[in-house]
Amino acid sequence: MEAGDRTVLQFSTQSTANLSAKVHPLVVFNICDCYVRRPDQAERVIGTLLGSVLSDGTVDIRNSYAVPHTESAEQVALDIEYHHNMLVSHQKVNPKEVIVGWYSTGLGVTGGSALIHDFYSREVPNPVHLTVDTGFRNGEGTIKAYVSVNLALGDRQLAAQFQEIPIDLRMVEAERLGFDILKTTSVDKLPSDLEGMEVTMQRLLALIDDIYKYVDDVVEGRVTADNSIGRFISDTVAALPKLSPPAFDKLVNDSLQDQLLLLYLSSITRTQLGLAEKLNAAAQIL
Repeated sequence: MEAGDRTVLQFSTQSTANLSAKVHPLVVFNICDCYVRRPDQAERVIGTLLGSVLSDGTVDIRNSYAVPHTESAEQVALDIEYHHNMLVSHQKVNPKEVIVGWYSTGLGVTGGSALIHDFYSREVPNPVHLTVDTGFRNGEGTIKAYVSVNLALGDRQLAAQFQEIPIDLRMVEAERLGFDILKTTSVDKLPSDLEGMEVTMQRLLALIDDIYKYVDDVVEGRVTADNSIGRFISDTVAALPKLSPPAFDKLVNDSLQDQLLLLYLSSITRTQLGLAEKLNAAAQIL
C-alpha cells in the first residue's frame, strides 16, 4: 500500500498540555456525603461540578451537587430537570459559578461515562470529569480528573478518549485533619481541639526537621541549592513575628487557657440544659 493510500487516525488538535484542575476540599466532602446518602440500589453517585475557568486555563472547582440517575449496562438516564433546577438555585446564591464538568464515585472511568460526558459536553465546552474513590482503599482517597479527546478519521469523529490531567487539591490544616479522618474507614471518636492541635504541632515539627536537614545538606554540599526554595524559606522566616521565648510561651499558654475555659463553660452549659430537661419532664409527670 502506498503512503498516499494509508488511513490516518488523529486526535483533535485541542491541546490539554496546559489544562489542569484545582479542587476545593468542600467538593470532596460533598461527594462523599452524597455517596453515603445514596439509594440502596445505586452503585455510584454522579453529579455536576461548579466553578470557573481561570485566566491560565486552570479549572477551579469550588462546589458540586448530586444528580439523580439510573444506570444499566446499556444506558444511563439522568434527571435533567432536577439538574437544571439545582443549577438555577446555586446561581442565585453564587452567580459567578458555572458548570465546569461532572463527577462520579469509583475508580477511573466506566462504560457509561462516555454517555454522561456527552451530555455535559452540550452543557459546557470541554467539561472536566472528576472521579473520587469513596472506598478509600489502603487508607487513600484516589482523586483524578479527565478531559475528553476526540479520535477522528479525517473529518469524521470515531470515538472519544479520556485523558488524565493534573489535579491540585490544596487544604489548610483544619481541612487536612478532616480529610485524614474521612480517609479512615472507622474511628472511635472525632478528635478534640487539643488533640487536633497536638497533631498539627507534630506535623509542624516534622516539617521544621525536614527544612533543617535540607539547609544542612545544602551547606555541606550534599544537595544542589535551589534558589526558589531558598527564597520561600526566607519569606517564611521573615513572616514570623519577632517574639522572645518568654513572650511566645506566655502567648501560647494564654491561648491554651482560653480554650480550656471555653471547654469548661460548654460542659457546664450542657449539664445545665440536661438538668433543666429532666426537671421539666418530672414536672409534667407530677
